[in-house]
Amino acid sequence: MQPLYNIVLVRVDNRLVHGQLLEAWVPHLDADCIIIVDDEVTGDVFRETVIRMAVPREVEVIVSGVDEFAGSFQFTKGAGKNTIVLFCNIADAVRAFNLGFRFDKLNVGNVFTDQCALCCSRSVSLGRGDLDRIIGLLNDSGVTVELRGVPSDKSADFRQIIKMDAPLPMVI
Repeated sequence: MQPLYNIVLVRVDNRLVHGQLLEAWVPHLDADCIIIVDDEVTGDVFRETVIRMAVPREVEVIVSGVDEFAGSFQFTKGAGKNTIVLFCNIADAVRAFNLGFRFDKLNVGNVFTDQCALCCSRSVSLGRGDLDRIIGLLNDSGVTVELRGVPSDKSADFRQIIKMDAPLPMVI
């Protein structure tokens, strides 16, 4: 029987596993498992090994490519291992969503681009492609997108950041 995973956080953070995640999010959410969904890490034994070494032994680490992840895991609400799902970028999170991994909230913790179209905070700057993807999630699926670095930070709703109450237009 395949284990069940109770998704307690779906997060985009280009740093993947780092101090904020391990020292703030894992204890706050009582996480037993971290699933890293990233095609590059999946194919890089060195990066995967470094990530596994950084995570405490009592927290299971699973590394998966996006396609494999969307079709291979059983997720539940309230049962199974409390699991944090980490994506390195917004494109992969949206791709997993479109492939069948459903979530109702996406936490954006750290995203940076040199092609900044919208600077949301000190740790989140979005390019036009990322804006289109987030707006698509908001309009088409009802997913809430929040910006928050650590649990003690106030959550900022993406709709409020772009100051729109009506359905959001696509960025051109």
